[in-house]
Amino acid sequence: MADIIYINEEEGVKRVVNNGKLYAKLLTKFKDDKNLENLIASADSHDWESAKVSVHTLKGTAANLALTELFNKSLEVETQIKTNSFNPDSLEKLKICFAETLIQIDKVIVKHV
Repeated sequence: MADIIYINEEEGVKRVVNNGKLYAKLLTKFKDDKNLENLIASADSHDWESAKVSVHTLKGTAANLALTELFNKSLEVETQIKTNSFNPDSLEKLKICFAETLIQIDKVIVKHV
């Protein structure tokens, strides 16, 4: 079984013109991102328009920062919301992925500060 790639660090650093310090700064800022919390609250209250915005924003940020697995899980949830086939298990997997991504982010930040 292949290892899960939570962060494509090489790609992320490349996206900020090989500025590792800037990448670390952006990752640090991402740790305060509230879109997952907003998504959970929106899903709990069945506010699918707000949920769609939150997951779309989370997905875009994950893509920009090369947070590979978080992007994939966000895309899955976004697709489910857009097609009215939301599965709460997917949101649980997204939460777990987010938590693991934060752990991996801390490891990457240490390398670039």
